[in-house]
Amino acid sequence: MPPKKRNSGTQKDLIKPGAEAGSQSDKKESPVLSLKKHRDKDTEFVIFCKNLHVSDLVCEQTWKLCKTIQETVTEEVEGRAKLWGACLFVTVTDLDATCFTLTQLLKAINMNVKGFLGFVRKLDVNLDTISTKVNAAVMRLEKKYDVTLALYQRFEKTCKNIFVLGLNDGNRELARNCWTLFLLAKGKALQMEDDLVISFQLLLCAMEYFIKRCPADLLQPLYKSAITVQSPPTRTSRRSQNKTKARPPEPELDVQLLDTLSKENECNAEEVKNVYQTSFTAFLESLHLSKSIDLPQVNILNQQYEEHYLKERDFDARLFFDGDETIFAPKTEITQMEKTPKKNLQEDDAVRVPPQTPIRAAMTSIQQLRGDLVSNGDKPSTNLNIYFKNCTVDPTQNVLKRLEILGQTFSQRFCQAVGPRLISTGKQRYTLGVRLYYKVMEAMLKSEEERLSVQNFSKLLNDSKFHTSLLACALEVVMATYGESSFKSGGSGESSESNLCFPWILDVFELAAFDFYKVIESFIKAEPSLSKDIVKHLETCENLIMEKIAWLPGSPLFDLLKLEQEAPVETPASLNQPLQHNHTAADLYLSPLRPGIRILPPESTATPSAQAPASAPASAPASAPASAPASAPASAPTQVAAQPSRHAKSNSLSLFYKKLYRLAYTRLKMLCSYLLSFHPELEPIIWTLFQHTLQYEHELMKNRHLDQLMMSAMYAIAKVKGVDLRFKTIVTAYKNMPNTKQETFKQVLISEGNYDSIIVFYNQVFMQRLKTNILQYASPRPPTLSPIPQIPRSPYKFPNSPLRVPGSNNVYISPMKNTRMSPGIMTPRSRMLVSIGESFGLSNRFQMINQMVNSSDRSYKRTLDLGPSLKPLKRLRFDVDGQDEADGSKSSGDSTLIQKLAEMSSTRSRMQEQKMKEDAELKKD
Repeated sequence: MPPKKRNSGTQKDLIKPGAEAGSQSDKKESPVLSLKKHRDKDTEFVIFCKNLHVSDLVCEQTWKLCKTIQETVTEEVEGRAKLWGACLFVTVTDLDATCFTLTQLLKAINMNVKGFLGFVRKLDVNLDTISTKVNAAVMRLEKKYDVTLALYQRFEKTCKNIFVLGLNDGNRELARNCWTLFLLAKGKALQMEDDLVISFQLLLCAMEYFIKRCPADLLQPLYKSAITVQSPPTRTSRRSQNKTKARPPEPELDVQLLDTLSKENECNAEEVKNVYQTSFTAFLESLHLSKSIDLPQVNILNQQYEEHYLKERDFDARLFFDGDETIFAPKTEITQMEKTPKKNLQEDDAVRVPPQTPIRAAMTSIQQLRGDLVSNGDKPSTNLNIYFKNCTVDPTQNVLKRLEILGQTFSQRFCQAVGPRLISTGKQRYTLGVRLYYKVMEAMLKSEEERLSVQNFSKLLNDSKFHTSLLACALEVVMATYGESSFKSGGSGESSESNLCFPWILDVFELAAFDFYKVIESFIKAEPSLSKDIVKHLETCENLIMEKIAWLPGSPLFDLLKLEQEAPVETPASLNQPLQHNHTAADLYLSPLRPGIRILPPESTATPSAQAPASAPASAPASAPASAPASAPASAPTQVAAQPSRHAKSNSLSLFYKKLYRLAYTRLKMLCSYLLSFHPELEPIIWTLFQHTLQYEHELMKNRHLDQLMMSAMYAIAKVKGVDLRFKTIVTAYKNMPNTKQETFKQVLISEGNYDSIIVFYNQVFMQRLKTNILQYASPRPPTLSPIPQIPRSPYKFPNSPLRVPGSNNVYISPMKNTRMSPGIMTPRSRMLVSIGESFGLSNRFQMINQMVNSSDRSYKRTLDLGPSLKPLKRLRFDVDGQDEADGSKSSGDSTLIQKLAEMSSTRSRMQEQKMKEDAELKKD
């Protein structure tokens, strides 16, 4: 029954001494490769290693890895040099014995960065060829490369707008030196070189430094006029010259020029000035460039960057200027999403939508966030103060004191992660987070007041965990908007101080993931201006908490489970009910406070058989008591017969498990579709075992991942049902699922402090714990199957998304946008957009719309080409009062824009009414 662990001499077996032992032995060896020791190897391979100055140990280990891969791979690897280079990269990374840079290796095998890193990933044929350490190094290089490429593309485009003759020969050398200065500044000032926003702000600082030192005749009028004119030096006597020298130098920063650069690049000028005055000025002083009025010497910049590049041992980013084949992938910089339709567009009538590059997307998101918070102060609003004053115990002083303490902690930890001089940048991020925290709190309290008809929220507003969680969520939104927070994907040994990835914010505030989880859904519903990307980010945070983070040792989740162990935390029979609930963050943070009540129908009695879970063992309790509705006051009279519960019921735990089951089944269903499409009867059986494990053996989740139990349950059922399904096959398919990491199946907790592969976990832990239960599925009387959870659509709706008018292919309606949002930013971009109440441009646009709407025989293309060669397209279909043009009904011939807008308004009203009815039905459910 247990699978045999494959022992094929993989990289993990080859490097037994470990990284530290490898490094020590490598240091004892001669750095010069001895050809005599490697006569048994391919001569060209040995010469390849010698040219890259590797040691004898590295050469030996690389050769073994190459042979292992060649014996295991079924398809022929293209090019021996590529395989040698990839295996060499894997070996030196595992042994911490790198003696060459990535660029030197790429030139030796004639590959580019992206192609090489992708090739390294493909080597993981046995699933343990690439260690978590190598995987972390690959991901770090990929992210750094993507950020640097985006910065270079924006830099090159901006330089063409700065110089009169663009990037001709002379200007190109000037721009090259500016780029080198920026790379050097980024390497010295930032610890997180893959931070796109701060790196871009640093790039603008470097450009300001060069522009004001360029000859004026090289600059475009915009930048020439932006430079602050300095008064020419006047003659002074020798006696006064000494006094002049003793004066402090004039401020180095040209505010007007930096403002112009920031405005042209859609960047917040205050944030750029802050980076200049803290990090960039300190960098200039370290190179003795701050007081110089001349351009820096090229040889000094190159020498300094060369030292940094050789120390980092990654790619030489100066090569972007040369179009070097090792740094540039094939020309796919502009993806299909970035292209703007230009066909048949006349120059005067074209709606110019700029490509959505990474930097433009980041700047747009930041502008939207800052714009949404511009009216929110750093202190509680008048309405929020009223809520505070209505409390039995006024929380105002505790709120302010807590924000002050957490603000100091956040700024210091931000500084430690990003760069030593960026503490003020951390304070700026924190200020935005506080504004969002106040805004969302006020919206939550207003919603609770409408729901419960009360104004005294003393218990909630004096709950420190609620405030800390709400603030942490606001800061996570801010950092995700700035692109600083994603999700940890490196090795388990990665320091939490080296990045801002979620759950970094939980560590900073010493906040339990289970407490943070309680606020996420209410936060999203209370702040409708959140973008789709941010909502998706928070939803992923919630999933990560349910999958793993909430199950870490010391989590309050285990305390709740211990209190609830007398009864199932969630009856399987309720899994087929929709995931709609009335629980808000207030309910979850105050739970369990209301006593659990078993609700009985009038004139009926409850029988144990009616209450028993479908798949519960005979020893399981009869039922879990149902909690009182969250919206019902505690003192409300009960309309039905009730019996007191044996214990308090936790709303937060019940909802957590309900969401956990749906997440678990969704992922299981996806994996089954990959592997068991010919055995659909196994899916409900696997789910029954999986659900049983989560409900009754939840100790197996401690310090482990949800997907580890999922894969183990799948293997176990396949084994007892006689289906040939190996763990390697399961893991190979699992890697293709979204939001997966190789650590999930390579580093599984076996015992305290002992980690191994998913196979070892199954053999030594999972099967031993569930052996009796697993074997029941091979018996003539298997356990009753658990009902399949009903998978609803995501509770996180996007009210700001454009909605298509029913019956129409080309007409979309979206809520009124902020006046600062231009039509070019609204979607869908391929359509012509009208924003009532906003300047639309030329008057002939309205004539064009009238002609388009009035056309009864054919519609205009989305390009609105008014030429004679119009091609017939599908008829526009307006669903007005249940009638449709496609059914033969005709509207009046004198249709105008006003009529059509009225029809659109009518449609919007009906859609809103329908939405309100749906929401009312969901609340009722």
